[in-house]
Amino acid sequence: MTGTNAIELKSITKTFGSVVANKDVSLSVRKGEILSLLGENGSGKTTLMNMLSGIYYPDSGEIYINGEKVDIRSPKDSFDLGIGMIHQHFKLVDLFTAAENIVLGMKGKTKVDMKAVVEKINGLCEKYGFELDPYKKIYNMSVSEKQTVEIIKTLYRGANILILDEPTAVLTPQETRTLFKILKKMREDGKAIIIITHKLMEVLELSDRVSVLRKGEYVGTVNTNEATELSLTEMMVGEKVTLDIERPEPVDVNPRIIIKDVSCSDKNGIKVLDNINLTVNSGEILGIAGIAGSGQKELLEIVAGLQSVDSGSVTYCPPDSDKCQELIGKSPLQIRNLGVALSFVPEDRLGMGLVGSMGMTGNMMLRSYRSGTKFFTDRKSPKKLSEDIVKQLGVVTPDISTPVRRLSGGNVQKVLIGREIAASPTVLMTAYAVRGLDINTSYTIYHLLNEQKKKGVAVVYVGEDLDVLLALCDKIMVLCSGRISGIVDARSATKEQLGLMMTKHSEETEVGDNDK
Repeated sequence: MTGTNAIELKSITKTFGSVVANKDVSLSVRKGEILSLLGENGSGKTTLMNMLSGIYYPDSGEIYINGEKVDIRSPKDSFDLGIGMIHQHFKLVDLFTAAENIVLGMKGKTKVDMKAVVEKINGLCEKYGFELDPYKKIYNMSVSEKQTVEIIKTLYRGANILILDEPTAVLTPQETRTLFKILKKMREDGKAIIIITHKLMEVLELSDRVSVLRKGEYVGTVNTNEATELSLTEMMVGEKVTLDIERPEPVDVNPRIIIKDVSCSDKNGIKVLDNINLTVNSGEILGIAGIAGSGQKELLEIVAGLQSVDSGSVTYCPPDSDKCQELIGKSPLQIRNLGVALSFVPEDRLGMGLVGSMGMTGNMMLRSYRSGTKFFTDRKSPKKLSEDIVKQLGVVTPDISTPVRRLSGGNVQKVLIGREIAASPTVLMTAYAVRGLDINTSYTIYHLLNEQKKKGVAVVYVGEDLDVLLALCDKIMVLCSGRISGIVDARSATKEQLGLMMTKHSEETEVGDNDK
């Protein structure tokens, strides 16, 4: 079987100080197959792939490419061996065209024959079924187009082994199906493909085999046609779990946030949100869907007092009073001083949500530091909250004083969500709350959101997994290019319907007026 393996990892171990990221991991990837790599947060998936891409070097163990032992000490070594990694966050120059990005950094003549480059790119597109304009600027591209550029960039450089990190995270169902067709053609062409993902339905649909890591150790590899969502989850977490997302019926539904005629523009004067009308109700989970950059981030930041508007109003209706309050023009502190109990889990975890150089206790104190110096002399409350979050959400950290920037992305997310929910909000807004989280922790978060819903909290859930949006939310609002395409009942909507709404405006899919 060794002769058919594109990759063989033998007893790979990698440590960072006292933390063991990978311990004695051995697995293989065959030529002409798609292998899915699964594992909980902190299981060592990314570290293992970073050793293949030359970012890290193993402490011990051996790597074989096409049957030959290799020494990968840099990304250049990885490229020379025909390995290409497509990261979730693209490495592209916005001002350059697709073709310019594809050849950027390659060795060769001082003057590049762009006509020949474009011809080669068009040949790859025709061979595998890509759709790409080589002369299009990156800043004018959709997320799926940028991903196409990244994939073609690796193929152009001769990659026969591709590693894709969460490739469908921000794609519509239609774009996902197109990507799957392309990957299957690449498999037929003999490429070895590794996909890191948390979407088990996609794993079962696309891959040939599935390898699972748990706490840095190799658990095993199974044929996809012999696996189920439940069996894969049990392999990841080591115990049986229930995968059904709870959706209790809404109770005591009342308007909590009323958004009327809201429009805003970016710093270049380009309209980001256009005439948004929406009501967020207590006792409900409102989902927001849309391809990346459709205005989700700006909408939540407007409500939180972090983004200015061109026009419109945002009104908060408290649960125990008839006196609604206008939030537009007020800072987050002013909104808080009005008694508005609003929690916000932003998309940018460390840039906006937490202070990376501080430990968990310090980050818990951020919500209370203005109450006076007494709080600083008594650290028991934030320390106790930190310990509770570690226990309840399974945060992996050496201790609660470790700077949060040293934690994995998934663990940083757990800290942020735990803090915001602990604030007992009446409005809870989350942007990609489970992005980067393993399935077990994701279901813990879904449970916490439902608990808030039962308490009468108005929950806003911006998500990228349409299956989760349909199973968790009561209503789903779809944004397309800064406008509302429609608001649908999540109990009766379909993925295909949402996908169409995400890419074009559809009057037929709207349920009544947008502000209801």
